[in-house]
Amino acid sequence: MPSEKKISSASDCISFMQAGCELKKVRPNSRIYNRFFTLDTDLQALRWEPSKKDLDKAKLDISAVKEIRLGKNTETFRNNGLADQISEDCAFSVIHGENYESLDLVANSADVANIWVSGLRYLVSRSKQPLDLMENSQNTPRFVWLKTVFEAADVDGNGIMLEDTSVELIKQLNPTLKESKIRLKFKEIQKSKEKLTTRVTKEEFCEAFSELCTRPEVYFLLVQISKNKEYLDANDLMLFLEAEQGVAHITEEMCLDIIRRYELSQEGRLKGFLAIDGFTQYLVSPECDIFDPEHRKVVQDMTQPLSHYYINASHNTYLIEDQFRGPADINGYVRALKMNCRSIELDVCDGPDNEPIICNRNSMTSPLAFRNVIEVINKLAFITSEYPLILCLGNHCSIKQQKVMVQHMKKIFGNKLYTEAPLPSEAYLPSPEKLKMKIIVKGKKLLSDQDLLEGEVTDEDEEAEISRRMSEDYVNEPRLIWLCRELSDLVSICKSVQYKDFVVSMKSQNYWEICSFSEAEASRIANEYPEDFVNYNKKFLSRIYPSAMRIDSSNLNPQDFWNCGCQIVAMNYQTPGPMMDLHTGWFLQNGGCGYVLRPSVMRDAVSYFSANTKGIVPGVSPQVLHVKIISGQNFPKPKGACAKGDVIDPYVCIEIHGIPADCAEQRTKTVQQNSDNPIFDESFEFQINLPELAMIRFVVLDDDYIGDEFIGQYTIPLECLQPGYRHIPLRSFVGDIMEHVTLFVHIAITNRSGGGKAQKRSLSVRIGKKGSEYTMLRNTSLKIIDDIFKLAVHPLREATDMRENMQNAIVSVKELCGLPPIASLKQCILTLSSRLINSDNTPSVTVYMKDAFPYLEPLGTMLDVQKKLMSAYDLMIQESRFLIETADTIHDKIVQCQKAGMEFHEELHNLGAKEGLKGRKLSKAIESFAWNITVLKGQGDLLKNAKNEAIENMKQIQLACLSCGLSKTGSGNVDAKSKRCLEAIEEKDTGDENGRL
Repeated sequence: MPSEKKISSASDCISFMQAGCELKKVRPNSRIYNRFFTLDTDLQALRWEPSKKDLDKAKLDISAVKEIRLGKNTETFRNNGLADQISEDCAFSVIHGENYESLDLVANSADVANIWVSGLRYLVSRSKQPLDLMENSQNTPRFVWLKTVFEAADVDGNGIMLEDTSVELIKQLNPTLKESKIRLKFKEIQKSKEKLTTRVTKEEFCEAFSELCTRPEVYFLLVQISKNKEYLDANDLMLFLEAEQGVAHITEEMCLDIIRRYELSQEGRLKGFLAIDGFTQYLVSPECDIFDPEHRKVVQDMTQPLSHYYINASHNTYLIEDQFRGPADINGYVRALKMNCRSIELDVCDGPDNEPIICNRNSMTSPLAFRNVIEVINKLAFITSEYPLILCLGNHCSIKQQKVMVQHMKKIFGNKLYTEAPLPSEAYLPSPEKLKMKIIVKGKKLLSDQDLLEGEVTDEDEEAEISRRMSEDYVNEPRLIWLCRELSDLVSICKSVQYKDFVVSMKSQNYWEICSFSEAEASRIANEYPEDFVNYNKKFLSRIYPSAMRIDSSNLNPQDFWNCGCQIVAMNYQTPGPMMDLHTGWFLQNGGCGYVLRPSVMRDAVSYFSANTKGIVPGVSPQVLHVKIISGQNFPKPKGACAKGDVIDPYVCIEIHGIPADCAEQRTKTVQQNSDNPIFDESFEFQINLPELAMIRFVVLDDDYIGDEFIGQYTIPLECLQPGYRHIPLRSFVGDIMEHVTLFVHIAITNRSGGGKAQKRSLSVRIGKKGSEYTMLRNTSLKIIDDIFKLAVHPLREATDMRENMQNAIVSVKELCGLPPIASLKQCILTLSSRLINSDNTPSVTVYMKDAFPYLEPLGTMLDVQKKLMSAYDLMIQESRFLIETADTIHDKIVQCQKAGMEFHEELHNLGAKEGLKGRKLSKAIESFAWNITVLKGQGDLLKNAKNEAIENMKQIQLACLSCGLSKTGSGNVDAKSKRCLEAIEEKDTGDENGRL
């Protein structure tokens, strides 16, 4: 079996196929047969048994094979009733004959499927020179390089070296390998050759390195993208980066630069090819990291009101242990600020010598001088982010020491302190951009209309509040404390007030006032009034703090409150674990600046969103996340594990966090006793209804009957994922990156129709091909408004149908090309062009531009299979063209209805009164109005995005056709004209946007 010996060359694949193995043969009639498949020793035919046919007929000539498809990508697989029970990664098809018939097979593992696919592709590509197939691997680029390395280290020139020297040399080439594993491999090789000496020959060195350092999954990928060579040239790499990795504007010179930087052999660097070891190094490099490098800098609009952002916040920042016994420690502030925290807490009490202190009032041990803490904050406040820092002041000081606090803050912070009085004429808080390099004090404030030097305010002592509530003589009356005018004046746009209910807040709360909610209270509100909580947070800041009952300083789930738009969800930084992983992962985005812009549906003044939504969010395009967990590298033994020695049995959990409708979890199978390079090869799909709020967490665990143990994890926002083949750098339990410990995965994001590699916030909102799913408008019971919204029903249906017809047409082309939904259009055209080639290798079609659209024209008689492909291609162009040419008109109708509806926004209460609506009925009418406005805006945006994508698709198709040689000779002028036409369409589109919402 392949697990016994690593596959590291085409010869290994051929040898395995000649030995043969059992595969399942799938038939269109939903029947599946077990058959034993072998490759003939002369490499000319594939045979299987038992069979009712004669032995000479139970075979398939390699010369008749057209292509090999990995996955369930034929009509037989799609129509087989048992297809759902077949793993995508174990299925493959051999396409043969002039009519492209399929032999559909299922291996017992993805590893075995990859061996057959790689071996068969290699045979097909070399079918004209079969005698070269089993050629010794000594002349491959890799072995030429290894011989050079060996000869350079063989100072005596005897062709042999000491085992110790060989071990050290391999460790230099691959630092992740353990010395014991290298020595064991040399012993295996020497034993197989019945050698007594421990000296290593050149051939043995090359063999050991190949077996130790070849990752089969990377080898299979290399063979696939190199068109069955054992190295990549610049063109192979360019196609891989464009079609698979989603890299735009790639050039040949950029690919040659990658080769020069990663190829290990001098010959490869000079000739411009990347062999297996250089390709492996490139894939594990930061250039192939899963995190989108664009999000390592600030990419979001930072000019929105402060209330429109999630803010990285710490709870009890001064603690590095639990809140019950832990001492105050200055390192709590250092850690939080270095982790981009933008809201920190200071619990200040009276200290000796008239100097305020910060301490854990549960233990009162190791107090910190307030002045020292302020100095550290001043030094580190803007070291990782230039955006505002909020100081949540817990004031438990006497008037005398409050004044000392003020003196310290004014002297140390200076003009960084933001003390400008809020303007009553404004409706929203200033933006993070306007508040750059400013420190904002959150706290209680004296009434401005009273000319008092000091006065009483309500206390918001979180711990004391819990204690009072638990006591038997608890009375629901706020406790009062004294506050001096000087400290009050330092508070400007974050004045602490007590929450009563949303009716009172929406009526009388000022935009510069902030409410703090206990975890229990916020959870109750989130469950009972999710829509109201979202609307409240559009204008006001809300801060959520963990329950004081969490004496071990465990963390709440921040996602529950982010879903309601709560900006400041305070976390116990000192407590690692899944909740802190979510928090840390979420704030990696937007340059790690500590501020993340909320989705527009949670910011727009008139919009509808409920955190408890169970399905599609109005106006948002659902997406499908496709994740393939391929393999793991260098997994460490779980910390504290001792029962199983050095052996681990890893598996991977994939968790989706977001709105409740998106939350999901799936896991791979367990790989027994393999920590170095466990192969999982399993694919998963997750539907994401609100991509902007979704996160994916990869967790690696050791499968143990005593209790599964943590190995590593990585959490990343969906918006930051890079598509393609990526390595994930796993983090330890406390959040540190573990060197050389990675997960190798493939990522793709499509819309729900499976239409291509969707861009972020992409197109369609359909579910399969049976019919459109329309987002319905709601009746408000206000006749004049309902009459306006009725005018939008038909345009909305037209918009949905256009988007879905285009996506269905694209999916049909992919299916006929034998490609999965995640394939790119460039991959489609490459496959399509290979099908439209005559027997003499000339194209049977040519591309011609008609009104700026790339049509295909037959050059002679075509086979039925080719006609079917052409018909699907034509339909894709027609549907795309119809959308491009019609989208503006439909969009205008939708926008006009939206504008007409918004004209009545301020009159809703008066209109409701005239219709006799009051109380809950009036609230429902206002909610339905907001829903409809959200649908109109969202569907308008989706249509606009669909048009832009269709234009981009036409460009990509045209360029791909040209690069595949499907253009007429001497058509350069036509191409230039076509390019101008496409650019004109795009310019018209962007020009029209200025007059739209």
